[in-house]
Amino acid sequence: MSARVHDANKAIGVSPEFVVDPALLDAISPSGDRGGIVLGSGLQGEPLTVSALRAAPTRIVLVGGLYLARQVAMRAMAVGAWVVVATGRPTAWHVLSNAAGQQPNGQPSQLVQIRRLSPVELPRPSEDAPLLVVHDGGPTPQDLFPPRSPWQTTVYVLPYLHPQAGALANAADLVLMQRLPAGQAELAARIWRLPPQMMRQLTTLKDDQVVALGRNLWRPLRLVTTAKEQQILGPIRRGD
Repeated sequence: MSARVHDANKAIGVSPEFVVDPALLDAISPSGDRGGIVLGSGLQGEPLTVSALRAAPTRIVLVGGLYLARQVAMRAMAVGAWVVVATGRPTAWHVLSNAAGQQPNGQPSQLVQIRRLSPVELPRPSEDAPLLVVHDGGPTPQDLFPPRSPWQTTVYVLPYLHPQAGALANAADLVLMQRLPAGQAELAARIWRLPPQMMRQLTTLKDDQVVALGRNLWRPLRLVTTAKEQQILGPIRRGD
């Protein structure tokens, strides 16, 4: 597994520390450890962190609602990442720009850029300024922003699983799945060769539960939202 999920109290797979404006940290109040993004907590309440911003091109597929996608993006911002969102529904992402705040000259922060679903020049990622590209292009997205350099991570937001997205999903370093209806759970079982008990688990996840899936990885977790995030995103939910 490349983009690993691990206990936040351990040093395995933790990303380097990035620098971010203190005002942004105050606005979001992120949970993180040296750049790792805390996704939630495990069955025993232990914090679980993913090293999504790292010295390798990284793909993450997210099957679920906008709430989870925006939370992942905000936590990447909070550890110092540039965030570029390519979307056909820009108003749904304005909360991210608002959370990033303004520059001293009163202009919107450049840490977050909301773009249309067309190729654009991206900021150059580096160890000190990693790049998270969010591709919010429906269930069968074109691969407009494939991660091609270290310190770039592309997150593909799929509102539901579609058979034509199987190749993209299989190429991901990490997949995050919220609750799926029975038919989509069966498709997930075919794509990732899941046994029946895992397929059934995907249909019974609660609104605040996610499964992290990867090579040799199946990790259910519970989403945890800080008070500041709740003010920005609202309560945890499965849908948009």
